[in-house]
Amino acid sequence: MHPPITVISERNHVFRQRVEVNGLEDLYADVPPIVGGEGSAPDPHDYFDIALGTCKAITVQMYAKRKEWPLEGITVTVQRDDSQEKKGIYKLDVALTLHGIDDPEQRARLEDISHRCPIQRLMTQSTVEIATRLV
Repeated sequence: MHPPITVISERNHVFRQRVEVNGLEDLYADVPPIVGGEGSAPDPHDYFDIALGTCKAITVQMYAKRKEWPLEGITVTVQRDDSQEKKGIYKLDVALTLHGIDDPEQRARLEDISHRCPIQRLMTQSTVEIATRLV
């Protein structure tokens, strides 16, 4: 089991939250002014999208390293279309820029590997059960 993530409301802020995870500090969440927040930190949707982008980047880097391919780095851009979220459709367009890899077969393989990152699988193939309780 993983250590818990703790979210604590920030005093003197409307909706800003401080996030504690594995002893790391300086993580915050907020919502944009259009919904009453201050826009002082990424919102929860941003963190959802960030999880996908970072997982794809790490998965690709790990694979390339294991294969000893000349990947120098990766840039992942995640573009959200939440215009139909209320209808249950949340679209994420992910663009991968592979730095240092020119071979078309290696590039295609790394794109394929990116689809297998654990977060994409979690988002698309898993049933997530959430239990919420008061303490």
